[in-house]
Amino acid sequence: MRIYWPDQNILQALSGSNIQLILDVPRENLQSIASDPSAAHDWVQNNIVAFSGVSFRYIAVGNELIPEHPDLAQFILPAMQNIQGAINAAGLQSQIKVSTAVSGNALGQSYPPSAGAFASDSMGSIVQFLASNEAPLLFNVYPYFAYKGNSAQISLDYALFTSNSPVVHDGPFDYQNLFDAMVDAAYAALEKVGGSNVRIVVSESGWPSAGGFAASVDNARTYNQNLIGHVSQGTPRRPGSGIEAYIFAMFNEDQKDGEETERNFGLFYPNKQPVYPISFT
Repeated sequence: MRIYWPDQNILQALSGSNIQLILDVPRENLQSIASDPSAAHDWVQNNIVAFSGVSFRYIAVGNELIPEHPDLAQFILPAMQNIQGAINAAGLQSQIKVSTAVSGNALGQSYPPSAGAFASDSMGSIVQFLASNEAPLLFNVYPYFAYKGNSAQISLDYALFTSNSPVVHDGPFDYQNLFDAMVDAAYAALEKVGGSNVRIVVSESGWPSAGGFAASVDNARTYNQNLIGHVSQGTPRRPGSGIEAYIFAMFNEDQKDGEETERNFGLFYPNKQPVYPISFT
């Protein structure tokens, strides 16, 4: 699972469950943690160490802040360093990895995938941190938004994993789905800044079931079911090694702001009834 702030009730519910967890550092804590190692220590003690029954996997220091929030981007690396120091002090560095989550907007170029490159210079030092700590880059991957933004050139089949043949030819690599192309563009970007050994974890991916362009139960179920079936295969650039991926989201966020589709990415309604059937096996 992934949760976006350390909700104490959720952490208590997960205790003893063996459900592995990505826990985000909320953006409102970022500046204090970046500037003060003791604030990072307190955050780790209160939200990680205090819940010894929870199987923490990654700490995401910020979600989609580069390049979306340039006022906060400067705090990401020092906050990661201070959280890492607190994790080390607690003796948890082999168990919990510290990263940050970025969207496709972090790439200044993504087509063809081999041309993938980060838009911001700040990503280079973050990638060096990840490489030195053997931590992955958390990458939010949404073929839905790419398709919505360019449906004249991107086919629905390519976005939903339902194309019968390769659509994009990129040197030695053929792409039959947009998800692989997006992930491999990020791998190409990592390679250009010394991150060849940094793994990508897909920290969000999904498709809305209602509320707007191409948002339907059929499309959402097709995308997420095919995603589940696909990730074990890796990508053309990283074949054979499965991709750790997280479906966004468990619940429809009925109180979320923004477009109607933003409230309809869930596998379940807020009343816990499934929006559509899906199998994780």
